[in-house]
Amino acid sequence: MTLEHAKNHPEVKFGKTGVLIINLGTPDSTGWWDIRKYLKEFLSDRRVIEVNPILWKIILNLIILNFRPHKTAHAYKQIWLKETNESPLRYYTRQQAQKLQDKFRDHDEIFLDFAMRYGNPSIASKLKELNDKGCENLIILPLYPQYAAATTATVCDEVYRSLMKMRWQPSLQIIPHYESNPLYIEALSKSITSHLKTLNWTPDVILSSYHGIPKKYFTKGDPYHCYCQKTNRLLKERHGNSIPIELSFQSRFGPDEWLQPYTDKTIEKLAKEGKKNLLMICPGFASDCVETLEEINIQGKETFEEHGGENFSMVPCLNDNDDHINLLENLIKKYLIK
Repeated sequence: MTLEHAKNHPEVKFGKTGVLIINLGTPDSTGWWDIRKYLKEFLSDRRVIEVNPILWKIILNLIILNFRPHKTAHAYKQIWLKETNESPLRYYTRQQAQKLQDKFRDHDEIFLDFAMRYGNPSIASKLKELNDKGCENLIILPLYPQYAAATTATVCDEVYRSLMKMRWQPSLQIIPHYESNPLYIEALSKSITSHLKTLNWTPDVILSSYHGIPKKYFTKGDPYHCYCQKTNRLLKERHGNSIPIELSFQSRFGPDEWLQPYTDKTIEKLAKEGKKNLLMICPGFASDCVETLEEINIQGKETFEEHGGENFSMVPCLNDNDDHINLLENLIKKYLIK
């Protein structure tokens, strides 16, 4: 390149590493249109809804997106953080990113940020920001301990789609599922122990609730069910046998059969069997969200009490507590280029 050409060449930043932690997503507000926009993006994902796309497009646009936003908005309004005007999911994911960046504050070549698979901040926008900062190396951490095509894989899909539009491709590493990582199991166990100290009653049972998937996804080869079972087995081994820990699956949607046992039916069954004290934990969620705070801690509690239960509590997700941040830091460090 001649000196003249060098003077006219745009500045090219390079030599940096970008780390992007990615969670499911959240609407921008509890308003009907923001909820509808979020649901449309989420439910249009072919990884999430595996049915005939033409038929599903009709059902989604004519039925679901006209009626579902009202119900979803009501749920979000019950857990929305008014102080910062955002969902708990966005708040905790941002906190995780900030605390992780602090962990790497002595490394000015590392930029750490967060994105959402659906909604804002988008994966595409954050990848562009990291690219503009000169990140030649890219590390993606999907915040899903147990792999599923509808969660981890769709994050990868969106990352790949975004990179296809970039002229200068970074090196790419994606941190895999971590359902059996000892630091993860330890963090879950410690969160139960800490929460038990806040109660003036002893649980008859601890119910571990994971997000469900349609059973047909499992029969097609999705390993998610196996990973949930593995986490629960390791958690029981680590926490001991003083309180039984059972497993269930929540958040089913549509008429198809999903992974069982269902969380709502299990809560009802436990109460009818005479269990008076129930503690819930949601190990598959990296941050508290509408599925944990509204579906479990509000609806689940109501179901338990309506059928004879007396004491109900939920262990908060790992969120931005120190054990969780240490786990995420450990996962990231394994993929940093020396």
